[in-house]
Amino acid sequence: NTRETAFAIRKLPLIKAKRYLEDVLAHKQAIPFRRFCRGVGRTAQAKNRHSNGQGRWPAKSAKFILDLLKNAESNAEVKGLDVDALYVSHIQVNQAQKQRRRTYRAHGRINPYMSSPCHIELILSEKEEAVRKEVFLFALFFF
Repeated sequence: NTRETAFAIRKLPLIKAKRYLEDVLAHKQAIPFRRFCRGVGRTAQAKNRHSNGQGRWPAKSAKFILDLLKNAESNAEVKGLDVDALYVSHIQVNQAQKQRRRTYRAHGRINPYMSSPCHIELILSEKEEAVRKEVFLFALFFF
């Protein structure tokens, strides 16, 4: 879920990314599930985000990434960066070490009961001003 949530906000401006995740928590917009989408239902909200229609509203992932964005925004303010010009230039989700527990089943069996934590790497960058390129037109005349 976190991988799909991170992929949905990649390359978005910081303000739009925060608003999008708040809408996900309020079930106003869905996160499109593209890679890990077996058994995921279809919704019209996911079709609006250039997906095949499969989407969900992962509250835990959205809340964690929203907290990360707010933390990164406050770090940028301390460094003196322009918050309005920030965008999510890089976000990456890696698997972390699993935490093992066990659950006891019928007939004396024991099954693993493992969590799937992850590491989230986030980089915000300032959008650079577009430099207008001067183009010189050369007229070539052949006589």
